[in-house]
This record gives sequence, structure tokens and C-alpha cells, in this order.
Amino acid sequence: MKCDLCNNPSVVHEVVIKSGVTTEVHLCSEHAAAKGYQVPTAPVKQLLAQFVGQTPTIHVTTRRDAIGQTRCPGCGLTFSEFRQTGVLGCPGCYEAFMPQIGAVIERAQAGAVHHVGRSPLRTEGVADRAALRQRLLHEINAAVAAEQYERAASLRDQLQSMGESGTA
Repeated sequence: MKCDLCNNPSVVHEVVIKSGVTTEVHLCSEHAAAKGYQVPTAPVKQLLAQFVGQTPTIHVTTRRDAIGQTRCPGCGLTFSEFRQTGVLGCPGCYEAFMPQIGAVIERAQAGAVHHVGRSPLRTEGVADRAALRQRLLHEINAAVAAEQYERAASLRDQLQSMGESGTA
């Protein structure tokens, strides 16, 4: 494809869908850099091939088919099929193809290779405080039912102090 602003080959291709209207932008490296796009230094296929070529292809949990390709034991996906589609077939594919895709995943995730949880850091502890509040409410109800009013009052005070300070 040609750049939208000149006749040079385009290296940046962007599709924008806004209010149901599709707009395509094709820019050469000069115009892309001028508009603030990060210009790719090499094609993605070349980068993947580079990483794959640097790592061994044998893994303990994988099996090889008749022509020697690494195959996932869970779904039967071959590494060459993954390279063509860019989509792994099952959770076992991560283990089976880790020697080949580990560096790519690490680079794409800014060095992170392990899952660290679903909760954003800013909400850390919110679920714990909510569970503690629920437990205190349950204990207050149990204390009132057992006619332990002093214990219920103490638990109520703990619950109120959590509401004011946000901590236990």
C-alpha cells in the first residue's frame, strides 16, 4: 500500500471505527514519525522468527508428529499452526511452546512472565475489608441471639471504627 500523503510505501496501517464509520490510515515511515506513531523497525513475522530461532524446540511435555513438529499434548496444535494464526489452542499450549514463545511473551508484557492476579493494585485489600465487615456483622447477630450484649457492643464498635478509618 502507498502512503496517504505521498507515494512511498506505507509501514503504518491503522483502522479507526468511530460511530460506525470506518476510517483507514496508511502512512510511510516519515509521515508516521511526524504524526507521533511508533514506526516498526522490523516486521512482526521477522521478530517472531528471530526469537524462535534463538530458543530450543524440545520440551518435556510436548510430542512431535511424523514430520518432527512440536505439538501440544492437550489440543494437538503444532507450533507452525500457531505461527500462522497467532492464537494458542488451549492452556497446555503455553507449556508446550514456552521455549519458543517465552521471550516473545516476556517482551510483549514488559518483562512480566507470571500472572499476578485479577485485582488492580489500587483495590488491594478492599475485598479483605468487605469480608471482615461481613464476618463482624455475622458475629454481632450471633452474639445478640445468644444474649451476649457486651460482646455484640464490642463487635459493633469494631465495625464502626472500620467504617471511619477504612481499616480494621
